[in-house]
Amino acid sequence: MPLQSQFYRKTVETLAVYRELVVVMVPIAVVTQALAELGVIKAASPWLAPAMTLFGLPPELALAWLTGLLVGMWGGVVVLFTLIPTLALSSADMTVFCSLLLMAHAIPVEQRIVAKAGPNVWTTSIVRIAGAMVFAALLHLLFSATGWLSQPIAPVWQPGAGEGGWLGFAYGTAKTLLVMLAVLLALSWVMELLRAAGILDVLYKGLAPLFRLVGLRPEALPFTTVGLLLGISYGSGLMLAEVRRQPIEPRQIFLASVFMGFAHSLIEDTLVVVALGADLTTVLFGRLVFAIVATAAVAFVLERISSVPVVQGDSASRSWLHRRESAPDR
Repeated sequence: MPLQSQFYRKTVETLAVYRELVVVMVPIAVVTQALAELGVIKAASPWLAPAMTLFGLPPELALAWLTGLLVGMWGGVVVLFTLIPTLALSSADMTVFCSLLLMAHAIPVEQRIVAKAGPNVWTTSIVRIAGAMVFAALLHLLFSATGWLSQPIAPVWQPGAGEGGWLGFAYGTAKTLLVMLAVLLALSWVMELLRAAGILDVLYKGLAPLFRLVGLRPEALPFTTVGLLLGISYGSGLMLAEVRRQPIEPRQIFLASVFMGFAHSLIEDTLVVVALGADLTTVLFGRLVFAIVATAAVAFVLERISSVPVVQGDSASRSWLHRRESAPDR
C-alpha cells in the first residue's frame, strides 16, 4: 500500500477513535466539575482523611487527593498548594503525596477510556487505586525508617489557581481536547513513518525484555509504550485503534491497562512533580520498578485463575474470545 494511502487510512482511524474518546471524556468531565462546584468532593473528603495516616500525611491532604482522583492531577496539585501554607511538608511527604497522585488521578475519565478497549472499568480502577496506596504506604515506611528526604520541601515552581468556575473548566477542556487531537494525529503519522522505515521493530526489540517481565507480548508494545511515555489517554486511544484493527488477547489488553495505570506519562508528569519538590529517583525509577513488580504479580495471579472477569464486552475482544472458544482442540 502506498505511504500516502496508509497516512489517509491512519488519519481516518485516528479521527474515529478521537470521536469515541470525546464522547467518553466530556460527559464525565462535566459531571465531575458539577460535583466540585456543588461542594460534593469537599464534603466527601473527610471520609478519606483517616487513610492519610497510612501514608504519614496530614488528614487535610485528603481533599487534594480526592480532587486529583476525580478531577485530575492538576486539580489535586492546585488544591495541595492552597493547603501548604498552613502545613509543614517535608520532601518525603511531597514525594509520597505525588506518588499517590501520579498513579491514581482522573480515574472516572481515564479508566472509562481504558474500558472502551475491553477491560472492566471497576476492576482496573480498583487495581490502580490499590496500587497507588500500596506504593505510597511502602514509601512512607521507607522514609520513616531511614530519615531519607526529611528536609523541608523546596519547590522550584508552584501552580497558579487559574480561572475557576465553569468558564475556566470550558477553556481547559477545549484546550485539552485540541491538544489530544493534535498529539493523536501526530502519533499515528510518526508511528506509520517509523513502521515503514523499520525503526519501530528495532525499538520494540529493545523494549521487549522490559515488557516481557510483566507478561506483555509484542502486539501490546506499541500502545503500552505510548502510554508509558505520554499518558493513559494517548496509550488507550492507540490501544482502542489496535483492538479495532486486529484481534488482541483480552488478557494482554488488561495487563497493558494495569501497567499503564501504574506507570504512565513518565515524561511530563514526572517533570511536574519534581518541580513541586518530589524526589526524582522515587517518582521516576521507583514508580517504574513498582509498576513492573506489581503488574508481574497481577500476571502471575491471572495465570493461575482460569476465568477472570477482566473484559466487559468490547466487540473486538468478544470476537476474539468467540473464535478462541469455538476453535476445535488440536
